[in-house]
Amino acid sequence: MTEIMEESKLINKQIEKYRPYLHFAPKENWLNDPNGLIYFKGEYHLFFQHNPYDDVWGPMHWGHAVSKDLISWEELDIALYPDELGTIFSGSAVVDWNNTTGFFPDEPGLVAIFTHHRDGDDNNPAEQTQSLAYSTDNGRTWSKYQGNPVLSHETKIDFRDPKVFWNEDTNNWIMTLATGQSISFYSSSNLIDWQFESEFGHNKGSHDGVWECPDLFKFKVQETGDEKWVLFVSIGDNGQSDMGSRTQYFVGSFDGSVFKEEHEDVRWLDFGKDNYAGVSFSDIPKQDGRRIYLGWMSNWRYANEVPTVGWRSQMTLPRELSLRKIEGKHRVIQMPVRELEHYFERTIDIGKINIDQGDNKKYKVNEPYYELFLEIDQNEENQFDIVLHHTPSMKTTIEVDTKCNSITLNRASSGKIDFSEMFLLEQSLKMDDSDILTLQIIVDTSSIEIFINGGTYAMTSLIFPDQTSQSVTLINKQGKLSINDGYISTPSNKNITY
Repeated sequence: MTEIMEESKLINKQIEKYRPYLHFAPKENWLNDPNGLIYFKGEYHLFFQHNPYDDVWGPMHWGHAVSKDLISWEELDIALYPDELGTIFSGSAVVDWNNTTGFFPDEPGLVAIFTHHRDGDDNNPAEQTQSLAYSTDNGRTWSKYQGNPVLSHETKIDFRDPKVFWNEDTNNWIMTLATGQSISFYSSSNLIDWQFESEFGHNKGSHDGVWECPDLFKFKVQETGDEKWVLFVSIGDNGQSDMGSRTQYFVGSFDGSVFKEEHEDVRWLDFGKDNYAGVSFSDIPKQDGRRIYLGWMSNWRYANEVPTVGWRSQMTLPRELSLRKIEGKHRVIQMPVRELEHYFERTIDIGKINIDQGDNKKYKVNEPYYELFLEIDQNEENQFDIVLHHTPSMKTTIEVDTKCNSITLNRASSGKIDFSEMFLLEQSLKMDDSDILTLQIIVDTSSIEIFINGGTYAMTSLIFPDQTSQSVTLINKQGKLSINDGYISTPSNKNITY
């Protein structure tokens, strides 16, 4: 009996290893793309691609979780199951405030718009169609529309990931749909009958992999108040690139039918390897006014091999998005949602210090998660490392070169790494010139998210050390390192649940 109990404890310990505190992860089995992100009646809903039978990708369902603050999540029963039309691929959800569907004669409810996927065989190709389900009880139970599918295509095999929103400019529903190497736009008055509007993507942006998980939304530019439309497009892994799967974005205009980009360069949303398939929440109240985004924290190159037990994959921190014009270019800015502040308290004051060449400063941090903030004067060229010590032998190193305006993350010694050759490769980005460099680094059990210069750049990376943290060391390798301000925040007394 004692041996059975000890074995059970060991299994539980293995299952809980790497499980995050601040990020949503499933209680068990597989997770990938976030789906149906929506706010309704005081709750944030997160639906997600889920295989309830195994911890690797398999027959897709929609898992479901809810939160009051975007950080602590309660996982609920599976929302959508496969049926005779296929498995349940990615999609979105909206509130049908005006009963355009006819599903809600009494009060507004939720409508999920998703892809039905049916595998092909020797005689028939795979088929992807768009379907509806609706809920009258705040997303707890769902009824599939009897007329499914509501949208199909005779020739396109890649025809998936509908992201739908109500366009106030044209008073109709708009669907952005991933269609191979392009994004197609459709319109509808009722979510049931759809009309093709246009297709975007030929000779635009990066085509290193299949286009997936689009999202289209409007911003006011922070400095000018001008309105711009932003289109997110995730790009699947081609098996050859150093980055694997990642997300690009386009800035331009949308007239209700046609999207036109205003730039020719490729603009990446994240410079780390582990932020993919992200989309924004629908129906955030106007008095809130935020555009909140959530991504899948993994990479298709190694998503099925990461070394968790009994569960696999997690989401990024939710992020507030905005648009700024920097060096003549409109840039998407992303920062952690303000709700995260309640989970931290400032415990170590780094303050204003200078570190001479060859010297270092070390700070003990033995916590399950923490935040490191630094504001650095860049008037003098220098090179320095931020070493995040997880254990005596495990560390992640962030290398900063202000002469080259580069930041590189090296996780080759971060812990468990032998599951993927690409996991060992460095992640780097080049920054615009600036007098001040700010770094907000959030370290959880199995991840590091870096927000640079107020969210102008982001770098998201998985790590798999034996423990989160032991200490942080700032090492000045060359030049004069002048830190104007800095601190380390550790867990507050707020209880976090999964």
